[in-house]
Parts: sequence; C-alpha cells; structure tokens
Amino acid sequence: MSAAAKGTAPAEFTRAQLDWEPWIDPVPQAELTERQYAGLTDKARAASPYFRLLARDPDVLGARTRTDKDIFYNTAVGLPRAERELSAAAVSRFNGCIYCASVHARFAATYSKRDGDVDKLLAEGVGAELGERWDAVVAAAVALTATPSRFGAAEIQRLRAAGLDDLDIADVVHSASFFNWANRLMLSLGESALPG
Repeated sequence: MSAAAKGTAPAEFTRAQLDWEPWIDPVPQAELTERQYAGLTDKARAASPYFRLLARDPDVLGARTRTDKDIFYNTAVGLPRAERELSAAAVSRFNGCIYCASVHARFAATYSKRDGDVDKLLAEGVGAELGERWDAVVAAAVALTATPSRFGAAEIQRLRAAGLDDLDIADVVHSASFFNWANRLMLSLGESALPG
C-alpha cells in the first residue's frame, strides 16, 4: 500500500526530516555484500532503503555517489555549498520530489542561514522572490530541469550579472543537472513518507 493510500504521504514541501518508501524491495541490510558496501562509499548509507535499493547495482551506485559527493562537497573553488544546495532544492521543488526538496532545503538553510528564504521557496515554488543572486540560481536550475535546451545565454548572463563566475555557473549546472536526474530516479522507485 502506498504512503498516499496509508495517509502517511507528506501534503506539502517541508524542511522536516522525511522517510522514503521504495516500491521495489531494497537489499536487506544484513545481506549487503562487501561489494555493495563499497558502492555505498559510506557504511552509514546502509540504513537508507533508497541506497540499499540502488546497491543492487553497486558499480553504478558507487559512480553516482562519487559524483554526488564531488558536486556538493568539493567547495574549495566555485559556488558556495549553500547555493549548490539551493539549486538542488529548486530542481526538487520544480520536479515535485518532496523528499529531495526537504533534504537539500535543510542543507541550503544550514549553510546560508537564510531559513526564511528557503522556506519561501518551498511554500511558494520556484517563482518566489529570494533576492537577485538566488533568483538567478533558481531560474537557471529550473531552465535546465524543464528542458536542458531551455538553458542558454540569457541564464548565463543573468548569473554573471548576479556575481557568479564561470566555475560558479558550472556548479549551478552540475547541481541542477544531477538532481534533475536524481529526482526522476527517486520518483520512479518510491515515494516520500512522513516519519512513523
């Protein structure tokens, strides 16, 4: 029975911690192999049914996780972590992935200390006014998400006018593109649920 049918699906976007329920059985934690643990790259991820489901193909999961970590944790140059997370949260809000939006909205709020603006994005959607720099990041992320070819010179010019350089813009593209793909994968394999 789905979370919606059980009445445990979240009704709105939130920064609260949510659960995720798979529609396909994940690998039971006690049955994970060393190769699957290697694909997780972090043993703590074994608690997540999403990552245990992806562990059915540990090589792809490993590549996915290393890409994710490089995009969001490799912040020595380029876009600050808060705005990478903002990009992912905007994509997730636009795609309707309540679970991913909650995760990345929490990170965006934590790293930016702009809880009110992050909550505004969740409540009002990707058209919320958050200040020109954040609005430019959100608009670029949404353009890439709607149809990649919709992203172009106008979005790049707006990002540059908001103070982003080429490395920053590349990070907007990477975080938005990765989460556009990740949302679609997550939304096709299960659904968000209220903790219970």
